[in-house]
Amino acid sequence: MAELFGFELKRKMKDDELPSFSPATQDDGAVTVAAGGAYGTYVDLDGTIRSEAELVTRYRDMSLVPECDSAIDEIVNESIAVDDEDIVELNTDELQVSPNIKKIIREEFKNCLNILEFNKYAYDIFRRWYIDGRLYYHVIIDDKNPKDGIRELRFVDPRKIRKIREVQKKRVPGTNTAEVVLTKTINEYYVYNDKGFNYGSKSVGQGSGTSATGLKIAKDSIVQVVSGLTDTNGTMVLSYLHKGIKALNQLSTLEDALVIYRLSRAPERRIWYIDVGNLPKMKAEQYVRDIMVKHKNRLVYDATTGQVRDDRKFMTMLEDYWLPRREGGRGTEVTTLPGGQNLGQMDDVLYFQKKFLQTLNVPVSRLNSDSLFSLGRATEITRDEIKFSRFIMRLRARFSHLFTKMLEKQLVLKGVMTADEFKTISSMLKYEFTKDNYFNELKDAEIGQQRVELARNFQDMAGKYYSHNWIRKHVLKQSDDDVEEQDAMINGENQSQDPRWINPTILQNQQMANPPDQADPNAAPTGEEGNDEDAQKREQVRQAMIFVEEMKKRKGNRSIQDEAKYKAAVQVIAKNQDIVAQMSGGGGQQQQ
Repeated sequence: MAELFGFELKRKMKDDELPSFSPATQDDGAVTVAAGGAYGTYVDLDGTIRSEAELVTRYRDMSLVPECDSAIDEIVNESIAVDDEDIVELNTDELQVSPNIKKIIREEFKNCLNILEFNKYAYDIFRRWYIDGRLYYHVIIDDKNPKDGIRELRFVDPRKIRKIREVQKKRVPGTNTAEVVLTKTINEYYVYNDKGFNYGSKSVGQGSGTSATGLKIAKDSIVQVVSGLTDTNGTMVLSYLHKGIKALNQLSTLEDALVIYRLSRAPERRIWYIDVGNLPKMKAEQYVRDIMVKHKNRLVYDATTGQVRDDRKFMTMLEDYWLPRREGGRGTEVTTLPGGQNLGQMDDVLYFQKKFLQTLNVPVSRLNSDSLFSLGRATEITRDEIKFSRFIMRLRARFSHLFTKMLEKQLVLKGVMTADEFKTISSMLKYEFTKDNYFNELKDAEIGQQRVELARNFQDMAGKYYSHNWIRKHVLKQSDDDVEEQDAMINGENQSQDPRWINPTILQNQQMANPPDQADPNAAPTGEEGNDEDAQKREQVRQAMIFVEEMKKRKGNRSIQDEAKYKAAVQVIAKNQDIVAQMSGGGGQQQQ
């Protein structure tokens, strides 16, 4: 096989790959070539690559239509929030590696974004991927110092490059059926042609050597991200705009027909009935033409030359009708042909416009100039907005393959890990995009608020009819991992004694339930510690006396909580009569 252009990452050879009669499902749209043979395999790419290049051109033409451009702009703006500095961040919480490796991975991810200039051109990159349905970047490195990593990522026009996959087929052992074969991938590479694949037949494959018209490039030298959509045969990558081709054609055709109809039916036209008497046919027609010329002279002022010219034109659909009338009928008559009466009906156009937006999963209300942006409750959010937010999440997840492939090449080139090691952790990498969907935030906030209010209503029944764990799992919807995580965080905050994490309600309940006089009698305080406890006890008794006096003034107008606190304060005073006597000047108080 001829040497490929670019570089290849070292991977372990998997000779023990399990055989299968069904080839692996691939959505990259690669052309499958049967390897082997003395003269190689020749493939006519006109039927595949050329049609795919025509599709890309068709998608780009669609993006120039105002209705399609508005829908694309809405989708890209929702997916990429360019207002923030960090559009996307890498989450490595699920990686089972050392903290030092996590730090290196995050730093290299930022380096890849800087090489791509993603924060600067994120809108253009995502828009190009969404329209074309595919994205190709040439990874440029320094051959003398490959450990320096990626030096540049250069965009490649998808109409000029195509992936080729060579597979080997052999008959299933022990069978005589020629139709059932085992397939195995032998080699994968890319073919690039600067002129595109629109000129004649192209021959590629094993054994073709320099006879192939395209440059054969190593697989690792190209970063490819596709939409994940393929045709019915699974051989051609489609764009998200593909299902809107028919709807957009119908919309454009109907709009053109509406314009033509309005131009032809809008003006009122006159019908001239000319009395020709008994004149022969030739003289009758000449007489009618003379009458037409007599009444149709048009004097037009030409602003460029300053001349007045006679602008005579032939009769068109927008002008009058001249009809001869024989003897025996009525004389010369002029009537009016009214214009179209239904020129203002736009129902058909609006229907196809709505249908086109539905094919792109864009809510119709977003492109309605009359509708205002509402910041209402989640109950006012339409189902279309929920579907649209989920569609955006799927687009982001598919587009994130670009970051994973860039990060793989960067880490392997710099020697941080091997390609096989990265394959084991690639599924654990999470990319967090900056959210700009306020409707989604409203929905989450509304759900959280409803759960908290419902849990608050269960407080009186907690520990009596419902367990606390049941409330956390079924009302607050906390999983076992969430419960464990929250408990650990709460314990850590309580042990820190940070006043920011102290809940005043819980602290007050603890003081009421555990007054200082109920401390262990065997642990007699001494010195400064004893003085501090005595001061705390005196302060507690003083606060209880003040609260009791205040509750006496509000007798008959106390809430259930006030009654409970009043009884607890009375108990504190009753158990500390010596302190009460000292504070009241020797006269003890009997609280009721």
